[in-house]
Amino acid sequence: MTERVILEPGMPAPSFTLPDQDGVERSLADYRGQKVVLFFYPEAMTPACTKEACEFQESSAPLEAAGYRVLGVSRDAVERLRRFADRDSLEYPLLSDPDTAVHRAYGAFGTKNSYGRIIEGVIRSTFVIDADGKIEHALYNIKATGHVARVTKLLGV
Repeated sequence: MTERVILEPGMPAPSFTLPDQDGVERSLADYRGQKVVLFFYPEAMTPACTKEACEFQESSAPLEAAGYRVLGVSRDAVERLRRFADRDSLEYPLLSDPDTAVHRAYGAFGTKNSYGRIIEGVIRSTFVIDADGKIEHALYNIKATGHVARVTKLLGV
């Protein structure tokens, strides 16, 4: 088992290129000069992940008005992300990271307690990345319920 990375404010955000729900390659570098809210969630079309993704969709207009772009990342295949986006009218990019390389680079995959069992898996996390590509906020082990409201409050949106 490898040691988990923990990102902190001021650190450079790890670069990545991943396909979105339409198969379009998206890189963090594409958003240079813009602020990004990057959230990692365990699995598309599950109750808590759907709630979180839909709340980010509901908050996407005020976040974008404040200069933030929303990106979601999971281990799901592109096809599943397409169905998720279509089913729940999610308009922001959902990125596919099936080998968890990007999850691991952000510390969003590792050992966690799941209903009293210690397992390896996705650690629900959100990162705010500034326009210069540096971590502004790193939020690990978050609960889906109420999380988006906490993020928007943190960002003053």
